[in-house]
Amino acid sequence: MSDYTLHVGDCREVMAGMDADSVDAVVCDPPYGLSFMGKDWDHGVPGEAFWTEALRVAKPGAHLLAFGGTRTFHRLAVAIEDAGWEIRDCVMWVYGSGFPKSLDVSKAIDKAAGAEREVVGSKLGKPGYADTECTGQMLPQSPGQRDGYLDITAPATPEAQQWQGWGTALKPAWEPIILARRPFKQSVAANVLEHGTGALNVDGCRVEGGERTLIEQRGDSSSTQHTTYGKRYEGSRNAGTTTQGRFPANLIHDGSDEVIGCFPETGASSGRPRNNGEFKSVAKGRELPHVTCGHNDNGGSASRFFYCAKASKADRDGGLVEHLPRARHPRKRWQQDMAGTFISRAKNRHPTVKPTSLMAYLVRLITPPGGTVLDTFMGSGSTGKATIREGFGFIGIDLSQENVAIARARIEYESAKERQGELL
Repeated sequence: MSDYTLHVGDCREVMAGMDADSVDAVVCDPPYGLSFMGKDWDHGVPGEAFWTEALRVAKPGAHLLAFGGTRTFHRLAVAIEDAGWEIRDCVMWVYGSGFPKSLDVSKAIDKAAGAEREVVGSKLGKPGYADTECTGQMLPQSPGQRDGYLDITAPATPEAQQWQGWGTALKPAWEPIILARRPFKQSVAANVLEHGTGALNVDGCRVEGGERTLIEQRGDSSSTQHTTYGKRYEGSRNAGTTTQGRFPANLIHDGSDEVIGCFPETGASSGRPRNNGEFKSVAKGRELPHVTCGHNDNGGSASRFFYCAKASKADRDGGLVEHLPRARHPRKRWQQDMAGTFISRAKNRHPTVKPTSLMAYLVRLITPPGGTVLDTFMGSGSTGKATIREGFGFIGIDLSQENVAIARARIEYESAKERQGELL
């Protein structure tokens, strides 16, 4: 089984005590600097000092994957680059379940004027939370709204009527993931042989697409013929079919109808996810476990890209009931703490949990066999769960003792499942 070590503390201080050139990959989800839900830890984007220390402990050629927010990832990329990393790409994770956090200008005008708006209807809202359009914050509903329905109100002033339907933000539908690499002086081939780092695991992350056309591209008389996949190039010809998975792209999607509808069909129609959205990936003719992949077609739809849904409740909370005692509080305490951070200890309280399947795909993409992955902003441990699935070592760091406890429980739960699988 894979080894893992979890630390509570500032990642810069923890990394200062680590050996140089000691980790094979860095995969993390740092703060986006958006003051998300008023959290203190999200007051800014980690600066150059964080990534300089990460560069020191990474092996030459080691890759870094860091999630960012659409409004602030430019600062993240600059800080990583200024620390000495080489920016290699930016992966786009697209999803259809983003929750709008837009200020309703009409409501804000009426609120500032002290005008009461007339209730003209109701709508189904997010269970347990009030309408966030006016404040942009996720707040507890009033007692009369705990049935999950929210009031629809009409503008009370002429000014509010004039600005009815205006807001301040778009619905979030994607997140960038910065891909960087620690520079090295020798060739890629020499660095891979010496350190095991510097390359991407292309075949191990191919996306299954079923049987599809194999295109042979033809160059001029002075060039060598070679095989390409996908788009038919001018002068190329059909060379049969292939079942080899598609080359991994810098786009990942969640398989939702909303996202798939954004991609035009250029070939066979795409199917819906089978086996509850779980697909199998292929590498050199063999199946890879624990991978969710794209829709099985041969067309130009979203099936060309890696499929991974957002984290499910089972993914978020698996292992917590078994490892953390369930907290019980009277209803009054529940109502009071919902505006803060309280949730039952048997649930994952972290607000930005990434799906384990997504993290498994990412760590496999950049980590050599038997390598060690460092997560400097561990949160509730999704990257740690992913490394267990993939057979890598893991070092996780987080400022919060509570987050580390949740991460440990989730990782131990994943380890137990892996051990049970070995015994079968």
